Amino acid sequence: MKVEVREGTAKKLSDDVLPKELAHRKAELKQRQETYRWIAWAPGIPKCIDAKTEAELPQDDRFANEKRSDFEGSLHYALLELSLKKLAIRFGKSWNDLDDFKRIFWKLRSPIAEYAMEHWKEDWFFGYQFMNGSNPRMIQKVTKLPTNFPVSGDMVQAFLSPNTTLDKELKAGNVYLVDHGIVDGIPANVIRNMQQYIAAPMCLLYEHPESGLIPIAIQLEQNPGKDTPIFLPNDPPLAWLLAKMWVRHAEFQVFQLLSHLLRTHLVVEVICVSTLRHLPAVHPIYKLLTPHLKYTLEINCRGYVSSMVSLYYSSDSEVQQDSELQAWIKDIVDEGFVDVPEFGLPNELKGKEEFVTLLSVVIFISTAQHAATNNGQFDWCAWVPNTPCTMRQPPPNDKDAVTMGLIMDTLPDISQSCVQMAITWHLGRAQPDAIPMGQYAEQFFTEPEALQAIESFRQDLKDIDEQIVKQNEGLELQYLYLCPSRIENSITI
Repeated sequence: MKVEVREGTAKKLSDDVLPKELAHRKAELKQRQETYRWIAWAPGIPKCIDAKTEAELPQDDRFANEKRSDFEGSLHYALLELSLKKLAIRFGKSWNDLDDFKRIFWKLRSPIAEYAMEHWKEDWFFGYQFMNGSNPRMIQKVTKLPTNFPVSGDMVQAFLSPNTTLDKELKAGNVYLVDHGIVDGIPANVIRNMQQYIAAPMCLLYEHPESGLIPIAIQLEQNPGKDTPIFLPNDPPLAWLLAKMWVRHAEFQVFQLLSHLLRTHLVVEVICVSTLRHLPAVHPIYKLLTPHLKYTLEINCRGYVSSMVSLYYSSDSEVQQDSELQAWIKDIVDEGFVDVPEFGLPNELKGKEEFVTLLSVVIFISTAQHAATNNGQFDWCAWVPNTPCTMRQPPPNDKDAVTMGLIMDTLPDISQSCVQMAITWHLGRAQPDAIPMGQYAEQFFTEPEALQAIESFRQDLKDIDEQIVKQNEGLELQYLYLCPSRIENSITI
């Protein structure tokens, strides 16, 4: 077969003048648009690539052999290490007590996961995870409480610092709310004919001057009533512990489906498909984005920027007149996000500033934001009682009726616990073929000015890395998920 390869200099459509060059661009995009087609997977969410499985993807977008082998083998390894097959575990069988979870915690572990195992019952650690865990998006400062969360000052006075009140602390900005109302009304799952349960809790937290960020009230449903008590830290210890487990369970659902899957994987897939459909390989923005889109299509089937833009766009009008670029953004908005009108992205680019912002956001989502939600999930979810993936009994409505037996019957059973630990290890571990942010397996740019911009970017990342490491020195719990050296260049898992 005949293969035509363009010289490596990045060129916008207006930079090409030869008929053969223009025809090559047109033919490439025509072929790509036939290959990469849109499909609506479900109403109300972004569209995705028309491929039922990874096998239907073009070979260029599939995992390399080494990546595929590791991806498929690591989960198998994890399940074997947890002795899931050796134990011949019967689905539905509960653990006897909380210490039994240690039986699957002996091989797959991390320092933070071990720390979580030791401290997960402590209120300060519960609060710590809302800021430093896998889902630091839910917590919000509040100056007044929602009407459906009737916490009075007398209820929580004992948990505040001396000589203050709830109203004073609300006005001072020391009170926070985590509201999982977004899951209210969602049907709970049925697993192997066994009903599972879900709640939409609200959790009030207080920045205590000595104890740190601590929970002071929890309501497990959105509508208060006699069957929806407000749980407090001085309730029976098991009741307070179970209420916190329900909050962490809701955290698991929101973080996996919204913060992780929707706000990184599915959003970036739209950008990826539109990039392939409307930007030829010679286009500078294709070259800029492609390293940050590597493997995004396959992994989805399976489950700083200004200087560079200024090299190729000297004015707002050049952005406006780039028809390939305008077709790209129009495809993103009018096709990819057509079922998400509240997404708020205009379907045309009017200038450099908004263009730089858009590209920065795309690259941030596919690198730093994904790392923040994905890379710590084993640390925070490996000790299953800290972040249970499912609950097998309904939320409690009687504080005095909570027993250890109820807690064990509510938490994931033995087989579910093994699967949770194996999958979070499989997804959250450092990938053996990982390409760190700012490093590129392929050299898309050949122009000296572009290469200099890339080198400056790498130096900035190195400085940031060193700064983060220095800030964490001496800390018992270190937050290193956003070290550039630990952030992959694209969503590959």
